[in-house]
Amino acid sequence: MTASRRSRTAYPYHHALGTRWADNDVYGHVNNVVYYSYFDTAVNAFLIHAGVLNPQAGDVIGLVVETGCQYFAPLSFPERLTAGLGVERLGNSSVRYAVGIFREGEDTPAAQGHFVHVYVDSGMRRPVSLPRPLRAVLESILLP
Repeated sequence: MTASRRSRTAYPYHHALGTRWADNDVYGHVNNVVYYSYFDTAVNAFLIHAGVLNPQAGDVIGLVVETGCQYFAPLSFPERLTAGLGVERLGNSSVRYAVGIFREGEDTPAAQGHFVHVYVDSGMRRPVSLPRPLRAVLESILLP
């Protein structure tokens, strides 16, 4: 099943990425598993830059519990990319992010997918309610 593609402008946050030499596989394009690294980078960069995630010393961290991706066009090294990011669903302790990967200058994604975090206490690793500052930042990129 193919979801409709979100345009670049549909995403409230954008993070610049570049392909790396090691991203290409034997077929000469970015390997499918690398896209999940792009998703992870975009989500965590957004949260760190917003001041609501401290991976080393924070009380709350997000653990990935689900991912998915659809591929529409190949990418390869060297290319400049942008990851578009938005929140599709905001729960009590979980967040479903939507991510689109765009080639520089293009408005339709080469790939798009989702990334689900469950937020947990960093020590006990048990689910916790989203802290108010984190929830506010996530609401700022909530998709319609």
